[in-house]
Order: sequence, then C-alpha cells, then structure tokens
Amino acid sequence: MGLTFGFGGIILALIIFLVASAVRIFREYERGVVFMLGRFWKVKGPGLVLIIPVVQQVVRMDLRTVVFDVPPQDVITRDNVSVKVNAVVYFRVVDPEKAVIQVARYFDATSQLSQTTLRAILGKHELDELLSERERLNSDIQRVLDAQTDVWGIKVSNVEIKDVDINETMIRAIARQAEAERERRAKIIHAEGELQASEKLLQAAQMLAQAPQAMQLRYLQTLTTIASDKNSTIVFPVPIDLVSAVIDRFTKT
Repeated sequence: MGLTFGFGGIILALIIFLVASAVRIFREYERGVVFMLGRFWKVKGPGLVLIIPVVQQVVRMDLRTVVFDVPPQDVITRDNVSVKVNAVVYFRVVDPEKAVIQVARYFDATSQLSQTTLRAILGKHELDELLSERERLNSDIQRVLDAQTDVWGIKVSNVEIKDVDINETMIRAIARQAEAERERRAKIIHAEGELQASEKLLQAAQMLAQAPQAMQLRYLQTLTTIASDKNSTIVFPVPIDLVSAVIDRFTKT
C-alpha cells in the first residue's frame, strides 16, 4: 500500500511538473520564439501559450523600446579636430524570429554598431556642422543604423547626439575665430554704409549742380544752422562770380 501511494505521488508530481513546464504566460509586450527539435516553428504570444516539454523550446523576447546610451567616442572631424561625442539610441525588436536566429546577442551587436557608425558618420563632417546641424546628423546616423539592423529584426527609431566635448585649446581658437568673423561682418556693414552714403551724396551734388537756386537755398539753410550756435564765428564766403566782376571793373578803369 505504501509503495503504491509512493509511486502514485511520483506520477502526480511528474504530471504537475510536465504541466508547469508546458505552460508559458507572455505579457502584452513579450513574444515567444518556439523551436521544434531545434528548428524554428513559430512565434507565439501574448497570453497563455502551451508547449511540448523536451520537444519544444521557447525563447522569450521583449518588444519594448530600449534606450541605449552610447559611451563617449573619440571622433576626428573632417577638418582634423579631435572631439568626444556621446549619443542616445532608441531601438526595439520588431521581428523576434530574426532577432533570435540572425544575431547571437542583438543588444550587444546594436551597441557596437552604434559606436562604430557614430564615429564613421561624424568623421565625415566638420566641427561647425557637429555644433550647428545636429538634427541632420541625428537623421543620418539613424538612417544608417536602421538599414544595417533591419536584417536582425531591429528597428532604430531615433538617435540623439547628447554632448560634443572640445578641449580648451580648441575652444579658445573657436572664440578667436568667432570674434574675427564678427569684426569682418562689422567692417563689411560699415563699408556698405559708406558706399551707400557716397552714392547719395553724389546724387545730391548732381541735383544741386543742375539747379543753382537749390544751391543758394542750401547755402542759406547751412548759415541758419550755424547761426543757431552763439559761440560760433561765421565767415561769409564771397561768391567767386562777384569777385571776378569787381576785379574786371577795376581793371577796365
């Protein structure tokens, strides 16, 4: 009787173990990649999934977006400036079958690929572009990563460059360059102003030369302006025509 009870308990325990081994519960964001005798069978989930113990094996995959912080990378830009750049990569598994079969460890593979791609893409651009055109560079890196990870069943949704660290010597050089650029623009604006002013003065002189009355009015207006300052000594110039007429008259007499 004792042996029968002991054997029955073993059978019951074995049944419970097999049932427990056959039941898998996958959350909404999880999928199970099922293999039948070592060969891929199908992707199951979410919810309750039954598998055949020993015959079938299942690999649990998480489909949520993974945020990966790319460590600082030494990048030499196209204009031979050495900088350290780090970034954030957002990716997720969209094809669990490929993520299991095509690559051994998809997270490590995507991480390494992100680092090499970051150096390769940024090395093709100058420092000014790294500082002022991050949106375009983010899009370029994301597009390259997404194309290369597609065969792994990975979707790279976004890439964001976080920091671009420059050494102190280069920062001072950039500051000097920016100051020189501001001085250049100021000189150009001043020269353009002088050119416009000279053009206007030339037009005014031509108009006054064509109308002597306007010249006299301008002369009187200038005298009025000078007379408003009581501390000024006004010297009235004598028109050269009047002087010539007087000289001719005395010469004739």
